[in-house]
Amino acid sequence: MTWMHGVSYFLGGALLTNAVPHWVSGMMGRPFQTPFAKPPGVGLSSSTVNTLWGYINLAAGYGLLCHVGDFSLRSTADTLTAGLGVLLMSVVSARGFGRYHGGNTPGVR
Repeated sequence: MTWMHGVSYFLGGALLTNAVPHWVSGMMGRPFQTPFAKPPGVGLSSSTVNTLWGYINLAAGYGLLCHVGDFSLRSTADTLTAGLGVLLMSVVSARGFGRYHGGNTPGVR
């Protein structure tokens, strides 16, 4: 795996993870933060915008994992690299969105 493939797999994992809350919120008919809200990332976007944003993240994550290099789930290096992207995006999302949705963020009860 070259370093460029590693970056692609890391970002692919992060994008696949980011797709989940947006797509699920959108499909449930609930508003959620997106980069298109006002203010970006803080305000709420409609369920339709979230569904589309989630799908775009899913498609981009798929493209980065499956069409760059030769990603293999049987390759420990490939899987760990994508998994680190998943883990980092999960923690960043939990801390960031937790501020607005009652999550366990320092300073918030």
